[in-house]
Amino acid sequence: MIKSLLIANRGEIACRIIATAQRMGIHTVAVHSEADATARHVRLADESHCIGPASAAESYLWGDKIIATAAEVGAAAIHPGYGFLSENADFAQACGDAGLIFVGPSPNAIRGMGSKRIAKDLMQAAEVPVIPDYRGENQSDAAFIRAATDLGYPIMLKPALGGGGKGMRRVDQERDLTDALAAAKREAMAAFGDDEIIAEKYVTSPRHIEVQIFGDLHGNFVHLFERDCTLQRRHQKIIEEAPSTLVSIPVREALRVAALRAAAAVAYTGAGTVEFLVEESGAFYFMEMNTRLQVEHPVTEAITGLDLVEWQLRIAAGESLPREQSAIQVNGHAIEARIYAESPQAGFLPAPGRVTRLVIPERLGVRVDRGLDAGDEVSPHYDPMVAKVIVRGVGREDARQALLQAVLDTRIGGLETNLAFLAALLADGAFKSGALDVQFVDRSLGRLVATNAPPSIKSVAAAAVIVRQSSAESGVPADPWSGGRGWQSNLPARVFLHAKTPEGLETVVLTGDQPQSLSWGGQTVALEDVATDGHAVDLAVAGQRHRMLVVTGENAHFVISKTGVDCLVVGDPFAVNQNRSSDPSVVAPMPGKVTQVHVSAGQAVEAGTRLATLEAMKMEHVLRAAHDGVVAQVQVAVGDFVEEGAAVVIFETVA
Repeated sequence: MIKSLLIANRGEIACRIIATAQRMGIHTVAVHSEADATARHVRLADESHCIGPASAAESYLWGDKIIATAAEVGAAAIHPGYGFLSENADFAQACGDAGLIFVGPSPNAIRGMGSKRIAKDLMQAAEVPVIPDYRGENQSDAAFIRAATDLGYPIMLKPALGGGGKGMRRVDQERDLTDALAAAKREAMAAFGDDEIIAEKYVTSPRHIEVQIFGDLHGNFVHLFERDCTLQRRHQKIIEEAPSTLVSIPVREALRVAALRAAAAVAYTGAGTVEFLVEESGAFYFMEMNTRLQVEHPVTEAITGLDLVEWQLRIAAGESLPREQSAIQVNGHAIEARIYAESPQAGFLPAPGRVTRLVIPERLGVRVDRGLDAGDEVSPHYDPMVAKVIVRGVGREDARQALLQAVLDTRIGGLETNLAFLAALLADGAFKSGALDVQFVDRSLGRLVATNAPPSIKSVAAAAVIVRQSSAESGVPADPWSGGRGWQSNLPARVFLHAKTPEGLETVVLTGDQPQSLSWGGQTVALEDVATDGHAVDLAVAGQRHRMLVVTGENAHFVISKTGVDCLVVGDPFAVNQNRSSDPSVVAPMPGKVTQVHVSAGQAVEAGTRLATLEAMKMEHVLRAAHDGVVAQVQVAVGDFVEEGAAVVIFETVA
């Protein structure tokens, strides 16, 4: 067995690997950038070493430095986790050349499956269905225009190397192809060090199903069933579940067989995932093979009772597969939700910052994988994931309800997160019924994400009730003036809150106990038959009954009802950004590097015109004009690093 292991990664996956390795008695070595000097994975490891500056290219992607560090400390093996160097065949080869065990497949397998072009050739030879595509060596605009015409729009552009949704672009018409191709190439180069792109026929309304496979050095292969990863935003998974009970049993069996064929075609060793798009008819197509551990591997662990990292380490050490196929069984249903520091209201832009509070319930049936503690920072240099919450239940509905409750009970302070969005997804009727495809989130954003529209009176009422209740229940002091109850001498209790509207913040007054009245937006209404059950509120307004869920944030409450999600700001009004619609400047919505400037001083632009492009957390984000106007000044240049809120473009006039 491996005696000492260097983990060439960071965040929650590094913490996850450390936990299993230490349980197995393996000495763990963490590496970190200067920005991660006090990170959680550094604190958990037996020893740690700095490998470079904050930039991933100068630290976590610096393979030579990582291998040299492993040699210096006497590590026997390197576990790459996921992302960074995990699917870099040259790095895997260099590990072997240095006498180190690479915890993953062979360099040849990584090369074969890491290139989408080569992988598709291999899959066709193995009789695994593939999506019609263009994967030619000619990477010119003209070649892609011809290919797109032959395939028929819409098409999907994808980096030939890498995964995680980075660099992917859907193109619906020829006029958009050139810009989309250029952006895909830039993002692919930044994320994977290679800008080769392939074009695929866009498969309409499929499900995204993947199969977990393992192979050993002795030619044995097994599958650990499938995972449903259909719920995605920006081509990145949000919620995953296992097994995929919403796909027919014959299709699931066919997917597993195809995945094992794929593994055998490249003599695969270690953990791998074969990903498919599945149409409603049951027809399916190979997408890609991820030659590493997946972010969503915990749902497979939850239903099988197996530790996939332990399997990886044992196989890398030369052992046979720990179990034969017949001994691997499914027990229950598991669902995972990824918690990100991001703003769903702003198109899921990353929202880095320091975590001031982190409370995620770990109870029976609930698992939390995280790379942060309270006081740690979500850095603008890396992926903005805060944690993963995994729940196993007897069946899918049992797991759904338990995960929804866990999300509602989570408290994260100091930065914006996608908690309300996750709760809205889990509470949505379509998710409950399983009527989903990969476009579901994009189609449903109007009801899943809080907008700038005025919140409804019923939502304001529900938030006010929960705020008053939670304030009264938190650290209740002895005197009646404190604790958030709104107590007044010889007067009804009265609590002041603030609701966000397109015009700014408006005061909300909740008066009385039973009955209560609510004053807001020039209206005063009676709240009848108010009842609360945890995060749920039942009440009647103007004779109509409503039941809503309230997701509590640091200084905001999101109310989820059948009609959608409202964002209600409460407490300190100065803790909330005011409406900036008349501001003549366009500011950076998050810290990032300027990769392109599209306008110049004196240029007249229309609403929607591209102004500048920022790269943050391995993704490109285009800043556009919110209104017609004339550019007075461009405050940045290509290559600049800007902080959140920094002015990028200043307008001379505002329409």
